[in-house]
Amino acid sequence: MIIAGAGPVGLFLACELRLAGVSVLVLEQAETPDSPLKRLPFGMRGLTVPTVEAFYRRGLLDVLMDRGNSSSQPRRQAGHFAGIPLDLAKIDTSKWPYRLTGPADANMAAEMARIESVLDERAIALGAEIRRGFAVNGLIQSESHITVMAGDLRVDAKWLVGCDGGRSAIRKLGNFDFVGTAPEFTGYTAQVDLADPEKLAPGRNLTAKGMYFQTQPGHLAMLEFDGGAFHRSAPITPEHLQAVLRRVSGTDVTIAAMHVATSWTDRAQQVTNYRNGRVLLAGDAAHIHSPLGGQGLNAGLGDAMNLGWKLAAVIKGISPEVLLDSYHTERHPIGAQVLDWTRAQVAIMRPDPHARATERLMRALINTSDGATCIAEQVWGVSLQYELDGDHPLVGRSAPDFEFADGRRLGELLRTGQGLLLDFVADSDLGRLATPWSQQVSYLSCRVKNSLGLHALLIRPDGVVAWATNSDVDIDQFKRIVMRWFGGES
Repeated sequence: MIIAGAGPVGLFLACELRLAGVSVLVLEQAETPDSPLKRLPFGMRGLTVPTVEAFYRRGLLDVLMDRGNSSSQPRRQAGHFAGIPLDLAKIDTSKWPYRLTGPADANMAAEMARIESVLDERAIALGAEIRRGFAVNGLIQSESHITVMAGDLRVDAKWLVGCDGGRSAIRKLGNFDFVGTAPEFTGYTAQVDLADPEKLAPGRNLTAKGMYFQTQPGHLAMLEFDGGAFHRSAPITPEHLQAVLRRVSGTDVTIAAMHVATSWTDRAQQVTNYRNGRVLLAGDAAHIHSPLGGQGLNAGLGDAMNLGWKLAAVIKGISPEVLLDSYHTERHPIGAQVLDWTRAQVAIMRPDPHARATERLMRALINTSDGATCIAEQVWGVSLQYELDGDHPLVGRSAPDFEFADGRRLGELLRTGQGLLLDFVADSDLGRLATPWSQQVSYLSCRVKNSLGLHALLIRPDGVVAWATNSDVDIDQFKRIVMRWFGGES
């Protein structure tokens, strides 16, 4: 099994595959993972609830959130939409009846360098091989395997997953269709010394030419609505950055020195299918968009959590290849939602009267309980639900973090990467029915402090509820669903 890209998505996927005992080779183009853009202040990334849950369920949360490490911390803000802040007091969590408070029930933030370091260490500890300085430049597919070329290296594998970012070589080599919308702005992130910092207001500022945001003197983000004309067209010089800053801010501010600067756009594109033969894509290789709202890393880690156990089951012969179809079916709509989410934020940040009017309307809506709760569902990720078979409202959602009588929590039981069948009423027939899948699904007859009215539920290795019931078990339905996700025959 080969993964192209040793960023957070590729490393997390490597961890998932190794947890299932699959041999993994990760090829990374860069010689070193180090970059100033991955470190503070620019490397801080907000982590949504599904991402925090994924780390928690694999025993990585405590490592990531090491209290002695200032690069990881709980978020003090509830979030925002295009810079419009969410008021935590207005968010009505009672509208999420199947959520239970627990260690992962919060938004958090962590430095990108810290995330990569934690995942790199875990992947290596689990036995993944990571080779840096190897850029994939060719691949040949056959019915039985894929041959990957990276310089002088030539490796055969059953599958290749491209986790190699927005300019993915795997996406191009694999002939994926990549469609979407053109950019409206060039964005800049920079660390500079200002000769006259008092000329720039702190915080987020919408202007006649775009937007600038200053977290502290000299730490800047800017948007200039130029149709993305400058992005990657030329090196960013202090003179160019100063000209943009003056146009956007409407001041004659002077940049005395430029330390770090990079550009980006709001181009929003997505592959039409996440799989082409023996090549799959995850993260920015599958979908790119502006960083507004901080959804990109979270979407990519969600791809890896969804794909890892499925690909492992296929490689090990537990499940047929058709299981991989569910990766695209489940994750493509999520990627499309993220693209629309960022497009909507761009729409109200344009420097025109229509956008300003829409922004005022959105601000008024977000200031209501229903509006704040609706936006929080998206920002926090608690609204995520896959369209799976089953009529219970919990099916397709993240499993509640049940607390057991002995003090353990559900998240701790998912660290092995196996499925889990929880039986809250000691149904002996349910335990017997689970026997054929005992190597893939652990059966637990137990009592919890709050069962939320459930009698039993089947949880996939990624923590998603595949089946649930508040009453007697429908045996035929249960057998059909467990076979769907874990293969085999009854």
